[in-house]
Amino acid sequence: MPEPSAAVDHAIHLTTFVVVGCVALGFLAGVLGGLAGIGGSMLMLPGLTILLGKEPDSIQHLFIAAAFVVNVVVAYPAARRHRRSGAVRDDLLRELLISVLVAMVVGVVIGNFAPGAHLRIALGIFLVAYCAFNIYRVAFRFPEPDGAHARTGPAVLISCGAITGLFGGTLGLAGGVILVPLLQLVARLPLRSAIATSSAVVWTTAAVAAVLKLATLSQHGWSIWTSLTLTALMAPTALVGSQIGAGLTHKLPVKWVRIAITAVLAAAAARLLGLLA
Repeated sequence: MPEPSAAVDHAIHLTTFVVVGCVALGFLAGVLGGLAGIGGSMLMLPGLTILLGKEPDSIQHLFIAAAFVVNVVVAYPAARRHRRSGAVRDDLLRELLISVLVAMVVGVVIGNFAPGAHLRIALGIFLVAYCAFNIYRVAFRFPEPDGAHARTGPAVLISCGAITGLFGGTLGLAGGVILVPLLQLVARLPLRSAIATSSAVVWTTAAVAAVLKLATLSQHGWSIWTSLTLTALMAPTALVGSQIGAGLTHKLPVKWVRIAITAVLAAAAARLLGLLA
């Protein structure tokens, strides 16, 4: 639990390795976020851990703040590209946006009271579960919803949004990684439609979460400017990567999209859980 009166006294060392690594990480997170409609946090958070380490324990909160800001950069252009393709379900946005926003604020507040190590482990476990979900769908050729039997009533959408916001805000995720499978499994939307609609939701909710996380960062001993420095290193290449990723979503076969996402996230989960050096 953070000390309410904690001084802002932590700092990071921006070596050449860290700077180059953050620039490359931003590009990869952008491609992943644009491709899958998930914002990029799932790659940025373990990536920043590799570059800057796990100490002090509160550094995870710094990473989350930076990732939330970059998520806005990743998700907004991706959402515009998906909209131009006609894949965004505008009729679903009102319920999704309201429920995700409210739950995201609650999640960020909960996350502020969790030790950094616990957040890393929880994120690693979540990534393992997500990878298992993707492997199951590929291995057993689980049929993709065709949209003909979509369930998009207010109760379904609000439930999906609330779950997304709560877990996303707590773990430092923009929420797309949770919302995309929920829209497929619960609302029965096709993958590309779920990804596109998720992107339209994520950039707005990530902006609110970023402001809230930055505003409370000092209680963990970190300056807003330190977080924004990391953001400045990752955001430009993330913007380029998100455009590439969003374009690939509508070109690559669904199976290969799942395989690519799973391979990257499995390695990230192993790192977070200490299974990779």
